[in-house]
Parts: sequence; structure tokens; C-alpha cells
Amino acid sequence: MTAFPRAELDAMVARWLEANRECEAVGDWRPLADLYTEDATYGWNIGPDQDFMAVGRDEIRDIALGSEMGGLDGWTYPYQSILVDEKEGMVVGFWKQIADAKRADGSPYEVAGIGGSWFRYAGDGRWSWQRDWFDLGNVTAVFIEMLKAGVLSDGMKRRLDRAAAGGPIPGYYPRGEAPVPIW
Repeated sequence: MTAFPRAELDAMVARWLEANRECEAVGDWRPLADLYTEDATYGWNIGPDQDFMAVGRDEIRDIALGSEMGGLDGWTYPYQSILVDEKEGMVVGFWKQIADAKRADGSPYEVAGIGGSWFRYAGDGRWSWQRDWFDLGNVTAVFIEMLKAGVLSDGMKRRLDRAAAGGPIPGYYPRGEAPVPIW
């Protein structure tokens, strides 16, 4: 691993957070792809038998930030804490997942537990990889609660329909068979 100046990593984190706020505001996450190297990878685990992996900036833009974030317009992902390791060129951020829809009591729908992203910095203001984690059980519970309340977005309903159809979904792989390992 290559060491990077702390100021460079701090500037990258600030740039990343600002880009996230801009994407949240317009409901389109795809512009974040510009902050990855051309050959970057972005993945997460989907449960005991499945992983997601996007390989290359185009797949990150189209699949991870396009299809997979589709239906989450209006959601925010405020970072709660960020750890920077300039010796290893890594950043870990802990975030919440908060919907724009509100419960009858006025509280927002929010995914319980801890979500986060682990990044490897490549230099030149770009990530070479990102790995996310979140509690799939809590995510599912919130989506079901929102569906029952009639506040799930049309985009998220389309995503759920796509998953229920049982056909292949781009970027989804049986555990251990993704083109790039999670670890």
C-alpha cells in the first residue's frame, strides 16, 4: 500500500462528502462515478449466499449508483464519523440511511444499525475501490414497513418487482463468484 499525505486524503473526503450532498439534492447518485478510477470496483454483501460487485467506472455509474440506488431518491446518507489512514491510503465512513418519507408520528423512516463504506484511495482525487456494509435485515424491515404504509417510492417498487421476478440482476453473484472478491 502507498502512503498519501493526510491533507490530500482529507481533501478527498471533503470532496466526496460535498459530491454526496449534491447527489442527494438532485436524487441522482451517478455523478459520484467520476470520483473513482477507470478500473475501480465497488461491492457489498447481500446476505449469506450473494454479493454485489460493479467492476469499472461505467458499471459503478450504471449499476451500483444507477440501478442499485434507483428508487432511493430523496433518501439521505449522512456520515456520522470518518476515519482516515494515510499510511494505508484508506478511509472508513459510518453513515445512516434516512428516507424522505415520514411515519404518521412525523419521524422519518430510518434504517436501524450501522451502515458504512470502506474506501481505498488511488491518488489523483479518486477511489480505487469501495466496499459497503449495512444490516440487510433492517433495510428489509424498513422497506416492508414503508410498503405497508403506502409510502415506498415507485422506483423502489420497481426494484422490488425486479428482485421478485427471479431473473438475473446485473452485478449480483453467488457468494464467492464475483469477478473481484469483497476482501
